[in-house]
Amino acid sequence: MTSGLNYQLFSPQKSDLAQFVALDQRCLGGMWSLAGYEREWESPNGFLLGLRSPTSHQLIGMGAFWQILEEAHITLLAIDPQFRQQGLGKYLLNSLLHLAYQQQLERATLEVRASNLAAIHLYQQLGFQVAGRRKRYYPDQEDALILWLNQLPRVFAAQFANQPQ
Repeated sequence: MTSGLNYQLFSPQKSDLAQFVALDQRCLGGMWSLAGYEREWESPNGFLLGLRSPTSHQLIGMGAFWQILEEAHITLLAIDPQFRQQGLGKYLLNSLLHLAYQQQLERATLEVRASNLAAIHLYQQLGFQVAGRRKRYYPDQEDALILWLNQLPRVFAAQFANQPQ
């Protein structure tokens, strides 16, 4: 798949996972190890997407969710710092939500650092609403906001209804 921005969205192969770990180090400080990405990749309930640069074919973005009953629990969304502020995070998140919609999931949820205002703004642009707070959720004791997007089929049906045929 390719976006209008000419970035390549892809489902990774196992051989791609070392690049995910390297991007994780740049974006998240090493949240997941190679073994963690391998578990995510191997899980029948896990969905992992990558985003490549059109010129260097370097991995510049990644996202993941777990399918839990009728819910997509988004576990990961990251864009390389050099490629931020170009709409790629929104594109990748929308792609994850579309994949969840294709899996006939009803809702999406995620946790985000309470201080990450840019991410919160992005999530709210796509319809997520704050549903709660997890106190001292992160290793540095920062709180996480719990965000939900309900009625995923209705959200995507409305988007498709507004697109030209």
